[in-house]
Amino acid sequence: MMKSITYQKLRQDEIGLDLLGSFNRYQEVKRCWRKDGNQWILKDISFTEDWNSKKKYAVAIGLQECIEKNGFVFGAFIDSKLIGFSSLASDFFGINSEYLEMQMIHVSSEYRGKGIGKKLFELIVDSAKSLGARKLYISAQSSEESQALYKAVGCVEAKEINQTIAENEPYDCQLEYVL
Repeated sequence: MMKSITYQKLRQDEIGLDLLGSFNRYQEVKRCWRKDGNQWILKDISFTEDWNSKKKYAVAIGLQECIEKNGFVFGAFIDSKLIGFSSLASDFFGINSEYLEMQMIHVSSEYRGKGIGKKLFELIVDSAKSLGARKLYISAQSSEESQALYKAVGCVEAKEINQTIAENEPYDCQLEYVL
């Protein structure tokens, strides 16, 4: 039986550069979604996603910056060990200024498939609503598994593409979630 998971909104001073020390981003990807014309196709594209200490440090800095700019960061913990996190930027964009970006959502490898990602997503949705957003924008890894999570929670292809975000991760799927 898994120990109790606690979820909390993090303050900037709670995001130490060692917060992600034991976080396990490991993911073996076998297939990814790619757009061919107007159609999405699942292709055999394999790679391994893993974070070294330098990447974890950069992610921790990014989470601190998110809060510094009035965004939100949530953590999922077992005891004091971080097992998942999500973040929401506070800058509105889009033709009608209705989008906020969910910048990150990650669950440590050994805890995936247990509803933690869905709960972290719900916390982001509630926060975006509280700020007056009408849509979440998500630049999401195109792996079959990652896209399955987004589809399960109701995300669809973004109606408006944020070119700056899309160009930063050209193989990501640009999604939205209507709040």
